[in-house]
Amino acid sequence: MKFAFFDTKPYDKPSFDRFGKEKDIEFKYFETKLNEDTVELANGYDGVCVFVNDTVNAKVIDRLCEMGVKTVALRCAGFNNVDMKHAFGKIHVLRVPAYSPYAVAEHAIAMLLTSVRRIHKAYIRTRDFNFSLSGMTGFDLHGKTVGVIGTGRIGRVFIDICRGFGMKVLAYDKYPAKDLDNGDTVRYVSTDELFEKSDIISLHCPLTDDTYHIIDEASLNKCKKGVVIINTSRGALVDAEALLMKIKERKVGAACLDVYEEESDFFFEDYSGHIMDDDVLARLISMPNVIVSSHQAFLTEEALLNIAETTVNNIIDIATRGECPNELCYRGGNAEDCKTGKCF
Repeated sequence: MKFAFFDTKPYDKPSFDRFGKEKDIEFKYFETKLNEDTVELANGYDGVCVFVNDTVNAKVIDRLCEMGVKTVALRCAGFNNVDMKHAFGKIHVLRVPAYSPYAVAEHAIAMLLTSVRRIHKAYIRTRDFNFSLSGMTGFDLHGKTVGVIGTGRIGRVFIDICRGFGMKVLAYDKYPAKDLDNGDTVRYVSTDELFEKSDIISLHCPLTDDTYHIIDEASLNKCKKGVVIINTSRGALVDAEALLMKIKERKVGAACLDVYEEESDFFFEDYSGHIMDDDVLARLISMPNVIVSSHQAFLTEEALLNIAETTVNNIIDIATRGECPNELCYRGGNAEDCKTGKCF
């Protein structure tokens, strides 16, 4: 089988070459992203392998089908860049539902610690032989209350780490885990209570109609003064303009962002020699209490191996059995649900 691999980065190739060779799958690597202008590159291939910033809209799906492409293999968990309603009945859409929840959860904690203990500032100072501690006072995580929105695998690993620091956890999830709430150190609460009582809020939920801009001006107004916002999930969970406004008003004490609402125009590329066109992103990065990393929370050796292995196994399942447990169209519902989009 031959697959066109879009938005390729150097760190993608070793693991996909390894597992592809084992299963007799040839990957043709393209640095460009998949979109309406580049979809012709997939002509002659059995499928395409795409990432978070590739565009798989109705026009792209229709053109893929016209060229005989049968499978869209997402090498990520999120699928908000795919028009799933349009894909139903036309093309297989597969994903990697979990690769390394530890990678993302640990990155969220790393960003939090870096921010509240001013480690990024200390690094810059000491490289200039400036050993002053002025302006470097942080705060203990022990005893603080952290609000966790989304208690899937990543959210639960994050909660475990927070409990290790002696933090109290307020959790929210549309589908609560039955064994998580102990009535004491971990409790499920409403979003209103979570916003009102949390010192730190960390997002670990998918992007849906319900969670779009779950952090906006209204929710931030409910928060404590000085709240810390962490987002290692999907950029559009946070209204970036509202966040910037509340940082300027000193309502938000710090923000740790591994994702950004308009990241597809910038993330994963080197723009160090260019002028930043996105004023909101530029102003966020300029803030002394904001840390931005470029969607790298997933990027560990373990995660890259898991992503490649699962993606290849997904492709083989569809090719040999005609079905795959990680096919999105049948996630959590029947075919009628998928036709209407209710299962998403």
